[in-house]
Amino acid sequence: MIGTKIIELEEVAIRFSGDSGDGMQLTGALFSDTSALFGNDISTFPDYPSEIRAPQGTIGGISGFQVQFGKGRITTPGDFAHVLVAMNPAAVKANANFMRPGGTIFYDVDSFTQKNFDKAKLKTSDPFEECNLQDYFKVAVPITSMTREALKDLDIDNKSILRSKNMFALGLICWVFSRPLDYIEKFIKRKFAKSPVVVETNLRVLHAGWNYGLTLEHLTPRYIVHPAEIEKGTYRNINGNLATAWGLLAASKKAGLDLFIGSYPITPATEILQALADRKDLGVKSFQAEDEIAGICTAIGASFAGKLAVTTTSGPGFALKSEALGLSVMAELPLVVVNVQRGGPSTGLPTKTEQSDLLQTLYGRNGESPLVVIAASTPSDCFHYAFTAAKIALERMVPVVLLTDGFLGNGSEPWKIPLFSELPSITPRIATDPATFKPYSRDEKTLAREWAFPGMDGYQHRIGGLEKDAAGNVSHDPMNHQRMTDIRETKVNRVVDMIPDIEVDGDQQGDLLVVGWGGTFGYVDGAVRELKDKGVKIGLAHFNYIRPLPANTKEVFSRFKKIVVCELNLGQFVGYLRDKVPGFKYHQYNKVQGLPFTMQELVENFEKLLEEK
Repeated sequence: MIGTKIIELEEVAIRFSGDSGDGMQLTGALFSDTSALFGNDISTFPDYPSEIRAPQGTIGGISGFQVQFGKGRITTPGDFAHVLVAMNPAAVKANANFMRPGGTIFYDVDSFTQKNFDKAKLKTSDPFEECNLQDYFKVAVPITSMTREALKDLDIDNKSILRSKNMFALGLICWVFSRPLDYIEKFIKRKFAKSPVVVETNLRVLHAGWNYGLTLEHLTPRYIVHPAEIEKGTYRNINGNLATAWGLLAASKKAGLDLFIGSYPITPATEILQALADRKDLGVKSFQAEDEIAGICTAIGASFAGKLAVTTTSGPGFALKSEALGLSVMAELPLVVVNVQRGGPSTGLPTKTEQSDLLQTLYGRNGESPLVVIAASTPSDCFHYAFTAAKIALERMVPVVLLTDGFLGNGSEPWKIPLFSELPSITPRIATDPATFKPYSRDEKTLAREWAFPGMDGYQHRIGGLEKDAAGNVSHDPMNHQRMTDIRETKVNRVVDMIPDIEVDGDQQGDLLVVGWGGTFGYVDGAVRELKDKGVKIGLAHFNYIRPLPANTKEVFSRFKKIVVCELNLGQFVGYLRDKVPGFKYHQYNKVQGLPFTMQELVENFEKLLEEK
C-alpha cells in the first residue's frame, strides 16, 4: 500500500462522540464487537446524557462511547483516547480533556459552522485552538456531504440520510484500524431485515466510509493492533446487565426452580428486566410493576410461592424497596436484589456511575435487618456474582443484594461462556418432612430455616413481618425477640463459610496495599500493575464480598505498611472497614464525578502516599 504509513500498536482507545441522535452508542458497540471477533481483548465505556433529547449541537446533548482494544490484557476503556471521532464542534469541546496528548481527531468538517459554534458556546470559530488541541493530528472529513453523495440516487428523506452518517464514520475507522466489515454487514442485514431500503442505505454509507479511507492514504497512517493470545473457548462480547440476567437464569436451572422477576424500569438497570422478560422459553415469569414497592413485593410473594425471586433497580428505587426488604429479612425468604448504582442522591445523575449506595445497602432498613451484600467487579463477572447471589439466597434462606453500577451495567468485554456442567450445584432449603417441620426450625450449622410453600401438603404455617417464635406463632416475648434477632445476625455472618478468602494481586506483603471493591477493579488493578513494574512493593485486595467480609481480611491487612481504600463515593467502604476491621490506619482516595477513576490519577495518588513519612 504505497504512501500509507502503517503503525503497529499494543493497545488503542477510541472515543466516538456526537449528538444523542447521531448513533454513537451503536457505532461504538459495532466497532467493539468487530474488534472482539477479530481477537482483541476489549473494554468499553458508553457515556450518554440523561436528557431524552437535549438541543442538537449543545454540550448537554453529547453522547460518547469509548472502547480500548489491544493484543494484551485490557481491563479498562482507557484513561484518555488515542483517537476521537467528533461529529460536531460540541463533541470536540466536550472531549478535549479526555484526549491523549498527540492523538488523532477525525471530525465532520461539514458541521463546523458558525451556528454550531454558537450552540457549543465556543467563543471563536476554531474549537481546536480554543480547547488547546493544536498539537493533535486532525483529519477533516466531509462526513455529512459524503453521506448525501452515497445516497443521492435513493428515494429517501433528508432525516433518513442524516441518520445514517454514523455508518460513514464507522466504515472510515474500520479502514483506519484494519477491521473487517463482515460482522457489521451481517448485523445490518439482520437488524433491518424488514426494511430493505434501510439495509441498502446503511451498507452504502458504511462502504463509502471505508472507501473514503483509501483516499486518505497519504494523509493519515493506518494502524494495526494484532489479536490477543487468549485461552481457548467460546467467547462473546457481553455487558454487565446482560451477564447479570444470564447468571440468574443459570442459577434457576441449577436450582431446578422457575425464575420470577418483579421490577420497575429504571436507568441503568432496565436492561436486566428486558433480558429476562425475553426468556419465557426458559420458564421466566416477568412482571413490570407499577412502582418499585410493587416490584419487590411481587418478588417476595413469588419467593413465598417457591420461585427463585429477583427484583432489579438503581439508587432511588433501592431506597423505595427498603421497607419490603426488611420484610424479606424477617420472613427469612430467599430473594436477590440487584442494584445497578448510579449518581445520587435523589434522581441525581441517572446515566453516570457511582458507588454511593453501599451504606444504604448495609444499613438502610428499620430495625436490626442483616442481609448478604456482594459486588461484581467487571461486566463479564456479573454472571458469576449473580449466580452466586442466587446460590447464597436459596441455600441460606436470606435476601442477597448484588451491587453493580452504571459502568459495569453498560460497559462490555469478552466473556468466555462457561459450560453449564462446570457451574456449582445449588440445593435450595426445601422442607422434606412435614412431621418435624417448623417454619423457624434451623440447620444447626448454617442456621438456615426450611422453605415450605403453598401446594406442599402438611406444611401450612404463618409467615409475615411480625416477630415469630420457632413454631411460627406471633410473639412479643422480649427474650424471643432477642434470640431471633441474634440468630438472623449470626446466620448472615455464617455465610462466610461459602465465600473464598480475599486474594492479593501483586506483592503479598510490602509498602502499600490498595483496597477496592466492585466496579473500580480495572482501574485500580492497572494502577497497581504499573507501579509494581516500577519496583514498588504493592498489592491489591479487591473485595467482592462485603457482608460478610472474607475470613482472612484482617490477616491480609496486617502484611502491609500502608493501606489505601479507593472508591467512587466519599468513603463508605473505608468507614465500614474501620468499624469491622479496626486496628489499622486507613488512607482513602475518593471521587464523585459520575466518572470512573483514571489510572493516571490513582498512580499519582499512590506515589504521593508512598512518599509520605
